[in-house]
Amino acid sequence: MASKSWAFLAVGLILGAGAWFVSGELQAADAKPARVFEMRTYYTLPGRLEALQTRFRDHTRRIFEKHGMTNVGYWVPQDNPGHENTLIYIISHASREQAKANWAAFVADPEWKKVAEDSQKDGKIIDRIESVFMDATDYSPIR
Repeated sequence: MASKSWAFLAVGLILGAGAWFVSGELQAADAKPARVFEMRTYYTLPGRLEALQTRFRDHTRRIFEKHGMTNVGYWVPQDNPGHENTLIYIISHASREQAKANWAAFVADPEWKKVAEDSQKDGKIIDRIESVFMDATDYSPIR
């Protein structure tokens, strides 16, 4: 339960962090949400967080963009137990329906399949993944 608390704290800090720009334009507070956000929390097997971070740093973020996913931010908890095995990130999609299509294209991508295979040559990385879809509120600076 503690892991979810810091995850939601991270989201709160992000969403309250000031004016954000969407496609180069500041969104008005009364504008319809332009996208859906997805917060994903990855829990790695012991000793495998660095392999996951390397995969994201060197490949995954770029491949996400290739398939219509916008990288919003990436975090690791400061404290244990999550500090040693947890990566939290937020991406955005044009809509919930588009998110489904984006993920389908991503997992079918031959480049991604090779990256995933290569990154696990020393063993499996991920223990489990949690995903939460979110809409920005009408008073949120990030929309």
